[in-house]
Amino acid sequence: MDRTAIITLWKEGRTRLTNQLNTIKTEDLPKKLGDSPNSAGFLIRHIAEVELLFAKNVFGNMGVKVDAQTLKEGKDNGVWTNLESLLAFVEEAGKQLEKAIGNQENWETVIETKEFGKKSKIEALGRISTHTAYHAGQLGIVVKYGK
Repeated sequence: MDRTAIITLWKEGRTRLTNQLNTIKTEDLPKKLGDSPNSAGFLIRHIAEVELLFAKNVFGNMGVKVDAQTLKEGKDNGVWTNLESLLAFVEEAGKQLEKAIGNQENWETVIETKEFGKKSKIEALGRISTHTAYHAGQLGIVVKYGK
């Protein structure tokens, strides 16, 4: 498979997140929608953490350092309110995942994780792409309608 095409496809899908980031304000980060447990800041942090986990554990970018705080906590504890830090974290996650994607040789190789079982690497790429887009959609709604 053409690496450039795969990276282009992934980057385009990720615009569901990245196109929102330049309009988010610090005051948007604590917003939640109704009784939803997760704030906008939590969602941004979570997206980046999972991208880093995929870069390292699925696609083998072993230089990645990730402390998956949102997964450890399992809920929003209200600490993700530093916009500059969150934006830098998302940018780093994107760079590391792009590097990992670009280093893949055989997309049909099957990997196994406890989170989603056995998948080929190309299926795993679909999984992380849709994970980011799914939560980016939530983020957009929370920022627009949340309080």
